[in-house]
Amino acid sequence: MMWLLNKLISKIKHEPFILDEQIPMSYMVFLVWSKFWCLLYGMVLFRKIAFVHFTSKIKCKRKIRFVKNLSIDRNCFIDALSTDGIIFGKNCSIGKNTTIECTGSFRLLGKGLKVGNNVGLGTHGFFGCAGGVEIGDDTIFGNFVSVHSENHNFSSLETSIRLQGVNRKGIVIGKNCWIGAKVTILDGTHIGDGCIVAAGAVVTGSFPSNSIIGGVPAKIIKQRVQ
Repeated sequence: MMWLLNKLISKIKHEPFILDEQIPMSYMVFLVWSKFWCLLYGMVLFRKIAFVHFTSKIKCKRKIRFVKNLSIDRNCFIDALSTDGIIFGKNCSIGKNTTIECTGSFRLLGKGLKVGNNVGLGTHGFFGCAGGVEIGDDTIFGNFVSVHSENHNFSSLETSIRLQGVNRKGIVIGKNCWIGAKVTILDGTHIGDGCIVAAGAVVTGSFPSNSIIGGVPAKIIKQRVQ
């Protein structure tokens, strides 16, 4: 059965995939059964190949586009209401208990989210995409990552901050990056290709490709070199 699953998964992903032979067969049977129902629900929801757990809530699904093989784990909340919507490449996965919100206020629609191929968003994440968030191919996210592409204005001392509106610069995360657990990425951040962001970092500003970034606020620790 393992060789058949390896062949099937490799065909779906269009890249070699081999399951660990130590996985118990009972576990695999349960996993395949669960994935079957997620596939059934996803195909009913989107009319194409997608694995969506029935406990996840998706709003404004007509604004969601993807190439193929989208996986949405349990208890996710995705609201795609925005000008540009949400675009996923192929083989993207969203970990359990993750929230994606593209609009923070009905007074002004947000821009949305664009995700490349083979991107994995970890569990318990928050992606606020009102100012626009772009994520490059092959980038992976740890658990409890939060992304905020919008800021409140606060220059006036006479007006409540909540009434001063917002400003948006957007966030760009390059290809082949690794974003560690509990990282916070703030509006206006640009992370180049091949960067690694250490767990717990608070990231704002621009960082060149192949940087290792860490700290609060985040700074370049060193460069990745051959």
